[in-house]
Amino acid sequence: MAGLDDRHPDDIVVDEKQLHALTVDLFRHAGSEEREAKLIADHLVMANLSGHDSHGVGMIPRYVINIKAGLTPLNRHAQVVLDAGGLLVVDGNAGIGQVAAFEAMQIAIERTKMHGVCAMALRNCSHIGRIGHWGEMAATAGLISTHYVNVIGHKPYVAPFGGADARFSTNPYCCAIPRGDQPPFILDFATSRVAQGKVRVAHNRKKPLFEGALIDRHGNPTTDPGVMFQDPMGAILTFGEHKGYGMALACELLAGAFGTGTMHPATMERGATINNMFTFLVDPGKIGDRAAVLAEIERALGWVIASPPAAGVDKVMVPGDPERKMRAHRRAQGVPIDPTTWGEMLEAGAKVGMNRVDLEKYRG
Repeated sequence: MAGLDDRHPDDIVVDEKQLHALTVDLFRHAGSEEREAKLIADHLVMANLSGHDSHGVGMIPRYVINIKAGLTPLNRHAQVVLDAGGLLVVDGNAGIGQVAAFEAMQIAIERTKMHGVCAMALRNCSHIGRIGHWGEMAATAGLISTHYVNVIGHKPYVAPFGGADARFSTNPYCCAIPRGDQPPFILDFATSRVAQGKVRVAHNRKKPLFEGALIDRHGNPTTDPGVMFQDPMGAILTFGEHKGYGMALACELLAGAFGTGTMHPATMERGATINNMFTFLVDPGKIGDRAAVLAEIERALGWVIASPPAAGVDKVMVPGDPERKMRAHRRAQGVPIDPTTWGEMLEAGAKVGMNRVDLEKYRG
């Protein structure tokens, strides 16, 4: 995650409420019903607030391209296609991922409260965004959840450990644990060294990436994010060498095999990004004494964060803390958007019939 001073002098800084209103307005013009437009805006703007610009409003131009091409139909809903109590298969009908995942999580949360556990395969969704959003949804309901996600429908972005070209995508993993009155533990990361969206942000800002994140088309190390926007492309590396590679494959196998497919040549040419997510949910109050479980979680986390901070570090944090810190900062100071992304958003608005003058007013 970027630091709190991540903005640049030429950034456009937009108030949270204005950014949300812009997103709702844009998707209504695209054809979304009010509820769908609001769910998209809730998700994208929260990603920006959390410091994950890779999954925020910068995705709008790609979404609009897919909508206009007929690859992402609007106003579709999640459909339960297998219902075995605590076992669910839910189909997103290729519609907006923020809607399908929200509706699927609502169903899975209800089943978990009923049965104590739930395993859900969510399949055939357009891009479902920041997976931590769905973990937070479960944790808010008092439930533990783990999420394994894969991507098909386009070229792969990530190279396997020891490989020189891309064979799968950024395959995120999330684990969410409620903490009673404390903010939840939210572990959410791409299994690649960096998310593809963060490569896009660096490319738009004309900034190099750190060493060890990318290889070029020949398999050589590079810091140039432009290699992911060339043909043939370079590739992103997995985090943690063989460990991240193994985790990426676990996400690929679990999400893809129970979903609409793993990534291979036959599933790469479908045209639109399709996400599959395999989710486990557990009610800690059904598997043990809730108060005792939460107390033990706090003892463990209290011991860990009491570690003396290293040089240059304010304090030890737990997963979820950096996002909450960034949200407070950006709610007070506004959300920075680089000029390239802002220009792409204006173009996307124009494609769905919005007036550029009306779009610019949301800058505030």
